[in-house]
Amino acid sequence: MHQTDINIDNRSTGVIKFIGVNRMSLILKCLTVPPFQSNCWILGCSETHVAVVIDPGDADGVLQMLQAHKLTVKYLIHTHGHLDHVSATAVIQQQTEAPVLIHRADQILLDNLELQGNMFGLAAPEPPTIDRYICEGDKIDWAGYILSVIETPGHSPGGICLNLENEKILFAGDTLFQDSIGRTDLWGGDYQQLLDSICQKLWQLDDDTVVCPGHGARTTIGREKRENPFLQGL
Repeated sequence: MHQTDINIDNRSTGVIKFIGVNRMSLILKCLTVPPFQSNCWILGCSETHVAVVIDPGDADGVLQMLQAHKLTVKYLIHTHGHLDHVSATAVIQQQTEAPVLIHRADQILLDNLELQGNMFGLAAPEPPTIDRYICEGDKIDWAGYILSVIETPGHSPGGICLNLENEKILFAGDTLFQDSIGRTDLWGGDYQQLLDSICQKLWQLDDDTVVCPGHGARTTIGREKRENPFLQGL
């Protein structure tokens, strides 16, 4: 696992220099977790010390990050239910008692974590208890910030993206990557549905929206419109 410290102050020379956030209280951290190199995103507020965790993949890393910044986690949110994006959820849920949120259509993936593990020769994590199902248009309010839910099925039946309102930051899960898109050969995947999700939902966002994906490097909506080889001509 490795940590990325993302400085979102426009005045700095941080990793992402093109995020135009409105408030300087936002803490944004990324933990990249083996063996799938999945990105776990931690969003915190330095004023209220409240946080949300998106796609918890490493319990120790997340808990240490929360402790280091004196953050209390309000929600554990999932862009989808694949093994690598939920592997630490149950442990963190037990440690923090934070509610777990996911789209209802991906409950079947959580019900089959053992089968998912068997596909990759991995032990299955303990399944979390789902506290709330989220869907298109839901607003997840934390510390004065709002994450809006965008349904983007195709990689999985209940795949979503999370748009940090007023900040032009999108947490895309495995829907959209730099120069790629989510695989659709796993259970419930649908290639045309994924393309439709990207075209009909994500392309409506501003081109300078920063995409924080479930794997790999950050990018922008505009860059992927221009350069992503899977998406030309949409």
